[in-house]
Amino acid sequence: MSSATNAQFSTPAEAFDRVAASYDDSFTSTVIGQMQRKQVWKRLLQAFAPGDRVLELNCGTGVDARFLASRGRRIIACDASAEMIKVANARMQGESKDADVSFQQLSNENLRLLFRRQPFDGAYSNFSGLNCVSDLQPVARDLASLVRPGGRVLVCLWSRVCVGELVWYLLHGEATKAFRRFSGKARARVGGLTITVSYPTVGKMQRAFAPWFELEDRCAIGLFVPPSYVESWVREHSAAIGYLGKLDDVFAEFPVLRDLGDHVLLEFTRCSR
Repeated sequence: MSSATNAQFSTPAEAFDRVAASYDDSFTSTVIGQMQRKQVWKRLLQAFAPGDRVLELNCGTGVDARFLASRGRRIIACDASAEMIKVANARMQGESKDADVSFQQLSNENLRLLFRRQPFDGAYSNFSGLNCVSDLQPVARDLASLVRPGGRVLVCLWSRVCVGELVWYLLHGEATKAFRRFSGKARARVGGLTITVSYPTVGKMQRAFAPWFELEDRCAIGLFVPPSYVESWVREHSAAIGYLGKLDDVFAEFPVLRDLGDHVLLEFTRCSR
């Protein structure tokens, strides 16, 4: 995803329709994509037990849903992009026919359409889907109606400050890109279309999810492992990326550092009130 200027805005669904067929090649199957995803998977397995009924928001090509289902979780996975859902269904038929996964085209803003399918034991949103939502509070309110009290909701989204991005772009003399997250909003190009992306602070996320959810924990995803646009460098320094991944394992939960990765993973608990 790249910055954009002076262009007509499109919806995220329109943009991601255009990249659905190539998304796994451009991110999921990359070295960086795999390393960051494994960090999230570890947390998802801890949060949801075998047999749990779990809702996934902005599921993309269904990689996370298939992974969890292969380990005994029951998944209903949604995405606003019809093309992403088409790819997800095709991949499931080819790889995970017996998995307990149901894919549905549904935007984060329309989760109320799932109320008849409640309750869920938990929910999650991986890799920045909620960065494309202009108002997070209605999403949180709908999740509160869908997730049982005590259930976990995990949200992985782009952080407000990414140290790796700062260092990379400053070293390349691109100060505007280095500080682009600081304003809280940016334009991005996806599939040749322009969309609006938000970079909420942890405090803003807490306020959006209150009073229905309490933030229990958080950690950095991609603290030392760099953002995906550094993939070409990573492929030339394969030994270094393994070391960076080990540093992430050690420091991702440290105060201050946990907010400075490419993504931050927030773990909420549904309040009983």
